[in-house]
Amino acid sequence: MTNIPIYINGLGNVSPQKTTDNNHFLEEPLSFEANRLKIIDLVYKDFIPAEMIRRMSRIIKMGIAASKLCLKDAAGSDDISKRNIVPDAIITGTGLGCLEDTDKFLASMINNKEEFLTPTSFIQSTHNTVAGQIALLLKCHSYNFTYVHRGISFESALLDAITQMRMGEFSNALVGGSDEITNNSFIITNRLGYWKRKPVDTLNLLNDTQRGSIAGEGASFLFLENQRNKHTYARLDGVSAFLKPDSNQEVSDRLNDFLTINGLSAQDIDLVILGLNGDKHNDMFYHNLVSTNFPLTPTAYFKHLCGEYHTASSFAAWLAAMAIKTQTVPEVVRFRGNVSSGPVHAAQKSSEKAVKQFHGLEHVIIYNHFRGNNHSFILLSQL
Repeated sequence: MTNIPIYINGLGNVSPQKTTDNNHFLEEPLSFEANRLKIIDLVYKDFIPAEMIRRMSRIIKMGIAASKLCLKDAAGSDDISKRNIVPDAIITGTGLGCLEDTDKFLASMINNKEEFLTPTSFIQSTHNTVAGQIALLLKCHSYNFTYVHRGISFESALLDAITQMRMGEFSNALVGGSDEITNNSFIITNRLGYWKRKPVDTLNLLNDTQRGSIAGEGASFLFLENQRNKHTYARLDGVSAFLKPDSNQEVSDRLNDFLTINGLSAQDIDLVILGLNGDKHNDMFYHNLVSTNFPLTPTAYFKHLCGEYHTASSFAAWLAAMAIKTQTVPEVVRFRGNVSSGPVHAAQKSSEKAVKQFHGLEHVIIYNHFRGNNHSFILLSQL
């Protein structure tokens, strides 16, 4: 397997924020008084034939929309056919899959006493429905795979794409992560203590003292190729994922090993994007890693914009790629450090004088975990 470079040549992001137009980078962040965030629904008839829309749940529609936005972005034109982009592979990750259709099927079973059941909701409740529908609409008959690995589902999809592209199995891949929140899933996970009991000001999430985070959802896709072009955002250098570390020291050691494999040290990282979600207990992983490995490195965070969900790291990948391409970090995601001109976000806790100053973003690392169980690092670099 050769260590060929892999480039991010297209982005598509459907989220609770205005992220569908990559010509604008979080210029108008939306604030909510809530403990649950929902995506901004698009005009789906622009992406999906009208006769198909009524049979599709929200996660399928937002997944298709995000994938088509990504391919449009990669084509550099409203007309995808100008580059004839049909992916060599479609690889997706999802933590919980098509919850809305699962809800409908289970409710139908109960209400009809397991008789006279219609198959549509069952067929579309499977986790690989999003990837399958994307392939059908694109007439793509190539490699199609969905990973359901809880909090590292998106990372697993990225690892698959990286491995197979470096083995020469294909030259490009459409890779994404998607999850939705439904009324029933929110109620159940809220009882388990996942979410804050009372609504919070989402842009002031880290200052809230309640237990839990805010629920979220979204669909984000990357178009990966083994060749760079004028549309390239960043280079995807590597992904590392691991389960239930024994201690904070293990997280630190895994980070050092990951950076060493990629020929870097912690001092080479220009920005660390953290999955801080406002839950003080879970956020301790991030604070410990930063204090141990990145005491002088500027940091950013993102879950106050999209909420917490299994594939939220796909939103962070979009954020990192956009930051590298534009060489800016929006004020709304700044946590610590002078990462660009202008005042630092109010959530900053540490002294500015101690934080490293720099003039560009060359290496950006994302550190995320889901409820302390599934941890991951994603490394992106400038071309």
